[in-house]
Amino acid sequence: MASIAVFFAEGFEEIEALTVVDLCRRAQIETVMVSIDGRRVVTGSHGIEVGMNAGLDEIDCAQFDMLVLPGGGPGTKRLEACEALLAEFDRFYAQGKWIAAICAAPSIFGHRGYLKGRRATSYPTFEAQLEGAVVTGAAAEVDGNVITGRGMGCSIPFGLAIVEQLISKEAADALADKIVYERR
Repeated sequence: MASIAVFFAEGFEEIEALTVVDLCRRAQIETVMVSIDGRRVVTGSHGIEVGMNAGLDEIDCAQFDMLVLPGGGPGTKRLEACEALLAEFDRFYAQGKWIAAICAAPSIFGHRGYLKGRRATSYPTFEAQLEGAVVTGAAAEVDGNVITGRGMGCSIPFGLAIVEQLISKEAADALADKIVYERR
């Protein structure tokens, strides 16, 4: 079974994070919600409190097939300030393992050099921070081992892109049908 870790920091964008968690769990991908600071409950940018499965210091990131960052302005700043988390992303990227980020969070990938020469997308006001990327403005973009998503309204295509890469296009299409979402 494929597995992912979705990382949460105070001020995360609720829809972006929880849509990925929901879709991946529906697709039978083991999905672990991880607090970067060990909190058992993390509050999103709109005051929604979400219970975590683990803290960053309690997991071995190497056991996962993909690491995922939701957006949200305040949450993205906190994610980028977490050196232990960024070290894990650096390892995954260097090993060619899957990494994904949506909305403001792809800016972290830009700052770390992951997007040079790759197609990528992010929330419009963060596009200038996708250093070296070919910015497409697509709902979701997959290039090599990197998946990026544009924003909250693109959470479903972003989640389905994750399912497609970890399982198959057929599985993502079947899930889209099941949730009554028309894939383009």
